[in-house]
Amino acid sequence: MDDSFKQRVYDTVAKIPKGKVATYGQVAALAGNPKAARAVGMLMSRNTNPQKVPCHRVVGAGGALVGYAFDGILAKREKLAAEGVKFAGPRVALPLSHWKPR
Repeated sequence: MDDSFKQRVYDTVAKIPKGKVATYGQVAALAGNPKAARAVGMLMSRNTNPQKVPCHRVVGAGGALVGYAFDGILAKREKLAAEGVKFAGPRVALPLSHWKPR
């Protein structure tokens, strides 16, 4: 994976506002490679600066909470809920909380 894609992924995730989420596939597409959702997941797992790159705001397809390098999925859910993200059972309610960049 090239460093420019990595930087575009981190720049994209840094733009996700509090109270909103993006999917791994959405981040991959916005960073220029719509088939690289798994690569986005790998980059999120290696994120060393969650204050600058809020990786907890990236979720799986359909709003699934998958992976979180900083204290697990329950911590991810708590952080998202504290920011105002809405849930439908165990998943993020994407119709209410999905980020739609302009």
